[in-house]
Amino acid sequence: MPSTAIRRIMYDPIDRELWVTFVSGRQYVYFDVPPEKFSAFSHAESRGGFFNREIRDQYGYREILAPHRQAS
Repeated sequence: MPSTAIRRIMYDPIDRELWVTFVSGRQYVYFDVPPEKFSAFSHAESRGGFFNREIRDQYGYREILAPHRQAS
């Protein structure tokens, strides 16, 4: 079932970075995420629920700002 909150997730296994794009268009990268966590996330019945329980507030992150949203 597609998530109502999360548009896309991507994972870089070398850097252990999890990229999450929300339906709002906001994108975040989460650091030092184990590959097993990404696998569980990608197969979760509810990606939004999994994100809230297992990712948010568990890993360091930063928002990736689109060029038009970056402060000058």
